[in-house]
Amino acid sequence: AYQRGWIKGRNECWKVEDAKAYMTDLYKERIQEIKNKYHLADVEEQSMRSPQQFDKTFSLQGITFHIVATNEGSINQLTITPSGLQVDNRVIKQEIDGTVTGAEIGDINADGSPEIYVYVNSSGSGAYGNLVAYSANNKKSLSEIYLPPLEYDKKNSVGYMGHDEFSLIENSFARRFPVYNEGDANCCPKGGTRQLQYKLIMGEASWQLKLVNSTTYQSK
Repeated sequence: AYQRGWIKGRNECWKVEDAKAYMTDLYKERIQEIKNKYHLADVEEQSMRSPQQFDKTFSLQGITFHIVATNEGSINQLTITPSGLQVDNRVIKQEIDGTVTGAEIGDINADGSPEIYVYVNSSGSGAYGNLVAYSANNKKSLSEIYLPPLEYDKKNSVGYMGHDEFSLIENSFARRFPVYNEGDANCCPKGGTRQLQYKLIMGEASWQLKLVNSTTYQSK
């Protein structure tokens, strides 16, 4: 009802001497009123700020991980604080190229000790993905989990230009990204979406994510 009344008054602008200036001021005032009423000014200010700090806690099987990332620029500080480990609960601090976009805890190899997976995406239009992950060894200490760089995979890296998404799917780790055909613009990949699934295995020196399945879904 208020808005309808405002419209009625707006429609009378033609009667004043400088209708254009009056109309401009009228709209500015109304926009500000709406911003103040629905707190839109706060939302606008937040959208102009740098990405907010990532700060979340994850717990599974008696082990807790507190994940904090500054997310203030292209290079950030990642801090992983474990608790509940029987031997070594030292804090892990490392510099990352990009911002933390998510994290998950799981036990994808079903050994009774959890893993923590932290997802990082680089700044810029590519948003290339990277993984920082650790496994609790018999709930005693942490060992790093190694994800082979995608560029080493000549088959599955074809058409890859970033925009990664990571997630845990039941007992596997999944990596998804759009596939670019030759000549596709960065905004418009036309080669569908590729999903890579990995199993967690014990390597010679550390835990490794081994590729077990690759599927490319074509766009409709």
